[in-house]
Amino acid sequence: MNIERGTEYQISQVIKGHFNSADILTVIRHSGNIVQFTLPEGKGHGSMPYQHMQYLLKRNDLTEISNKRSLLKQDREEKHIG
Repeated sequence: MNIERGTEYQISQVIKGHFNSADILTVIRHSGNIVQFTLPEGKGHGSMPYQHMQYLLKRNDLTEISNKRSLLKQDREEKHIG
């Protein structure tokens, strides 16, 4: 799994308390073994080991939010195929 800068993740109800009750986590940097992130509405920022982020994704505690750019790219590719 590739965790990229700017990717947003929906935070599940189960772990919201660990993220200041934020709904969304946005990756700002992935450098080596560390992933840094921000939380919306001034709820803070932080970092975690890459392996822990993968664990949260595997457990569905974090769910990637599709961004508009990737949706537009998929739409263009489908039109190009047809």
